Amino acid sequence: MSITEDAPQRERTKAPQGERIADWADGRLGIYQWRTLMRKVFPEHWSFMFGEIALYSFIILILTGLYLTMFFNPSMAHTVYEGPHVPLQGVQMSEAYASTLRISFEVRGGLFIRQLHHWAALTMIAATMAHTLRHFLTGSFRKPRELNWLIGVVLLVLVTLEGFLGYSLPDDLLSGTGLRIAEGVTLAIPLVGTYLTMFLFGGEFPATDVIPRFYSLHILLLPGIMLALVTVHLILVVYQKHTQFRGPARTEKNVVGQPLMPHYAAKAGGFFFLVSGVLSLMAGIAQINAVWVYGPYRPDQISQGSQPDWYMGFLEGALRAFPAWEFAVAGYTVNMGVLVPAVVLPTLLIGIACLWPFIEAWITGDKREHHLLDRPREQPTRTAFVCSLAAFYLVLFFGGANDILAERFHLSMNAITWAVRIGVFVVPALTYVITKRICIGLQLRDRDKLLHGRETGRIKRLPHGEFIEVHERLERGQEYMLLSREVPQPLPAPLREDRDGVPNPHSRKDLLRHKLSRWLTDGQLANPTPQEMQQALDHLDPASSNGHTPKAGPPAPVEGRDPDPQQLH
Repeated sequence: MSITEDAPQRERTKAPQGERIADWADGRLGIYQWRTLMRKVFPEHWSFMFGEIALYSFIILILTGLYLTMFFNPSMAHTVYEGPHVPLQGVQMSEAYASTLRISFEVRGGLFIRQLHHWAALTMIAATMAHTLRHFLTGSFRKPRELNWLIGVVLLVLVTLEGFLGYSLPDDLLSGTGLRIAEGVTLAIPLVGTYLTMFLFGGEFPATDVIPRFYSLHILLLPGIMLALVTVHLILVVYQKHTQFRGPARTEKNVVGQPLMPHYAAKAGGFFFLVSGVLSLMAGIAQINAVWVYGPYRPDQISQGSQPDWYMGFLEGALRAFPAWEFAVAGYTVNMGVLVPAVVLPTLLIGIACLWPFIEAWITGDKREHHLLDRPREQPTRTAFVCSLAAFYLVLFFGGANDILAERFHLSMNAITWAVRIGVFVVPALTYVITKRICIGLQLRDRDKLLHGRETGRIKRLPHGEFIEVHERLERGQEYMLLSREVPQPLPAPLREDRDGVPNPHSRKDLLRHKLSRWLTDGQLANPTPQEMQQALDHLDPASSNGHTPKAGPPAPVEGRDPDPQQLH
């Protein structure tokens, strides 16, 4: 007789409620297929956080922007202020400016949200710039990430433009001054300048449509494009694998790090709240864009010492430093004093950034995929070039504050302007030379560590009385990272004729590529040869050359443990 009791058919076939919900979701969303995504591996490095800061700031901008849209009135219709801010009572102003004052003084939490929105915008632009520089310096723009690099550059331009539009919406005296400059820049564009001005402003400046039109662009068009590009950017990061720096167990075909769930998601969530907390702290204690100080915009007024937000400082400096220069063509005036610094220069910088991956690939002839990053010191020319561009930007940035610098330091504003004009040529050149020498010096330091070991700080006295510092062999992971560096070589010199004396039709192009490749690979130091390394190890670790176990042990494992096969993707 069996003692096993069969459960009723109804109880045996009914799944738990949680499982039934999961099955329902899987039938419609295929969530059971997300396991691979949940185990997606992300490497760890402090420089990767710039992109996360930009993303989290973007999320905060969307949330705070939704709150502000409930109270902001994007109208240039005239009204008389009768709010609680006494100095402006009875002053005629636009509805946009009045609603900004209402948000700041009457809406509960309005001033905090306004300042949080502004600080998040500044932080996002700064983080996006740092993120772009990180990609530029480490070479992560190479194949297969050229498209993602272009998306990043476009996002940087859109973020900057979005910040300018949002900065202009309050219609205060400071933002109105910026709009006046934007109108002058637009008018300076040949042929289409007047049409673009009418399209943006709806008539002669200041017209009545600029704030409503900027408002539509600010809350609808540009955020929608940015959201779409950010989504594509993240999808490509997942599809193409995340880049990583060289190290043990890291190759061009895997990624070593933490899986998305639960490790990376928990850390990323905590970092999001940390960024939100810091921005909230800044919004609560650091006042920014106090529009009530400047008053409403009037075309016949301007404040001394007016400055735009920092990301527009280089454009302001270029406009102030460039000399007055205009001429007439067929009866039409071409204002080069505005066109060159405000249109040609930014377009040139954006063009260099967009085309650099393709220029470098053409110079080197490298068609391989690259998933391991360069350290900036390992590419002296590229690093020096990027730093010279940053120096050029900073010179113009300080040039945009020439009146503030003259007032604070009791200097001549004309002298500062001439210093900026000279500095845009001298400072980037000096920065290029100095940065390249620093990179070569750091390469020599790494080579010295490989051949002579690291300094321990311990002093030893030899039998004959000499004092020397004891050196030890590098940790194996660091040693592997330094030795695994790939040293690029310049292209060979082209032949003007082949063996039969037929001229090479591409000799000029090949010669140009040869010279550019020599420039790009200049300053590269070769890795120590195996013989040099063996001699160095014999000196640092004699036991390793006589059959005994080396003192330092086997190569260091990843993350202090053997690499998990599930974490190699």
